[in-house]
Amino acid sequence: MSTRGEQVAHAVAAIQERLVELGGAGVRIMGVTKAHGPWAIRAAHDAGLGLIGENYAQEVRDKADVLSAVRSAGVRVHFIGALQTNKVRMIAAHVDVVQSVDRLSLIDELGKRAAGCAVMVQVHHGDEGNKAGCSPHEVPGLVDAALAKGLHVEGLMTVGPTSGDRVETGRAFAATRALVDTLGLQECSMGMTDDLDLAVAEGTTMIRVGRALFGER
Repeated sequence: MSTRGEQVAHAVAAIQERLVELGGAGVRIMGVTKAHGPWAIRAAHDAGLGLIGENYAQEVRDKADVLSAVRSAGVRVHFIGALQTNKVRMIAAHVDVVQSVDRLSLIDELGKRAAGCAVMVQVHHGDEGNKAGCSPHEVPGLVDAALAKGLHVEGLMTVGPTSGDRVETGRAFAATRALVDTLGLQECSMGMTDDLDLAVAEGTTMIRVGRALFGER
């Protein structure tokens, strides 16, 4: 294992230990490899991570070979960034889950280009109108629309408030978890490097970690 690979393996072990301490032993770690080369994907797989997250369609296309290799070994690749409808075709064959579904036009395009694809609806809370994600009251309608298009809705995803206010973040995570439970969904994707403790406390099923695993981009 390379030096970088060893560093990732040690970081994964440290986060897993912290999750146990927080009472989140069953929470899965997603390695967010955006802006890092194929080495990060290989290192995440070698460290035992079963989830990879990518944010940019062009990067998914450029990393298609290594993504295919780890997918064949059982890793699930999630697209977690803002997705334009005209980029759906670019990623459809290379990812397993699209977490950033937040509007009907994207659902329609996924239904056409990625029939049967697994998706998650991205929700945002508060007054951040320019932030990706739909408002909480839009979530049930988008879930129904996705199901009607033949998509498999696994759960919901959210990003904590950009203010970083921990009270607001905790409330947003709690509200997202409540929606997951109300709708009878399975997955709740929330929590990153700086707020994973709050996410665990509110019932996340997976955290999305980049910097703490792979270093600065």
